[in-house]
This record gives sequence, structure tokens and C-alpha cells, in this order.
Amino acid sequence: MYSIMIVEDDKKLNSLIKSHLERYGYKTFPIKDFSNVRSEFVKEKPDMVLMDINLPVYDGFYWCRDIRAISKVPIIFISARDSDMDQVMAIENGADDYVTKPFSYDVLIAKIKGVIRRVYGSYANNVSNEVFETKGLFLYINQSVIEYEGKKIELSKKEFQLLYSLLKNADKIVSRETLLEILWNDVDFVDDNTLSVNMTRVRKRLEDIGISNAIDTKRGQGYRIKVNW
Repeated sequence: MYSIMIVEDDKKLNSLIKSHLERYGYKTFPIKDFSNVRSEFVKEKPDMVLMDINLPVYDGFYWCRDIRAISKVPIIFISARDSDMDQVMAIENGADDYVTKPFSYDVLIAKIKGVIRRVYGSYANNVSNEVFETKGLFLYINQSVIEYEGKKIELSKKEFQLLYSLLKNADKIVSRETLLEILWNDVDFVDDNTLSVNMTRVRKRLEDIGISNAIDTKRGQGYRIKVNW
């Protein structure tokens, strides 16, 4: 079942689109907070986005660019603005298709199916799980980059794997053995001190983007990342 995030502030139209999509077996996530579309996108991880242009706070072009900066998930614009320039701007900002209001729901469903076949039919693994977010800290999976409050830093492969593993188990202790296995696959061939050195580097990376004292060392057990920074 494919999931679709609906970014449409017209409540009646939002409800109608939701109803039609669910009738065809799609899971829907209508947006309510139009000031945090990107956060909702990261939280829900939809397979597709339907985006209006005229929205509160920021317009659809802005959110399209914002989403496109972290994901290749397909975006279809649905808008009453029918000029060639609006359609050109939508495509240039990263949209995959454009549907003009008022529209036929059969046409909308056909376009959705077409984009899904094109995007997910041959390389589905390239468009999913590209970003992981915890308390405003974004990890870009395909780039080994972290972002917090607008600051971005590129991590080494080992730094990224350590941080990702800790965040997936936030507020829980991850054993040294588990972390060594994740990084090197064979604990016997690794000096335990090497893990400590790499963890120090991860701490430094977090401090560089404004997150301090987030990782605790649990002697004899492992490490834990706190998410109340």
C-alpha cells in the first residue's frame, strides 16, 4: 500500500481527495500544520506528495524545494493556477507532474498510478528511507550528512554509522559489542579503544552543530544518546 501526503489547505477538497485515494487503496496523510510541512514529511515518510501552490505561511514551490533537498519522493502539484509559467516553476522546483483545478479524479488517480509505476517500478530502493529525524536532528542517509538548526556537517562512514545506531535506539544503552559488530562485523579483529576514539569524534561533530553532552558512556556496558538536548 502506497502512502500519500496531501498538502492542501482547502478542507473540503482535502477531504474529497483523501476519500478518493483511500477508495483506491492508498494510505493518506493530510497536512494540518502548514508551518511544518517538512517535519511532517520526515515523520510520515510518504511515498508521494500532492502539493497545492497557494498555502498558508509558505507556498507550494517553497515546500517542494524543501522536500526535494532531502528526498526524491515524487511530488504532484494540484493547483487552480493554470498558467504555463506556474507549471514550468513547479517542474523547475522539483515536481514530477502538475494537475490543474478543477480536475477529474480519474485523471488524478491515473497520474498518481503513472508516477508510481515510473518511480517505484524499477528503483524503489533509491527513494525510500533517505532521511532520519530525531528532535530536529536530520540524518541524510545517502549523503552521510547531519543537520541541526540549519547547520550541516558531513560525517565519515564510521561516524555516521555510530550516530545512526545510537539514534535508532535513543535513550537506550547500545553495547560496545553491538557497535563494533555494526562497524566492522567482527569484534575479534578490532581494538576496543578504536571505538572510543570514533565516539569522541561523533561527540565533536554534534558539538560543532550545537548539540552538547548528548552521548553518555556507560562503563562496562556501552553508550546511550539522550534526546533532551
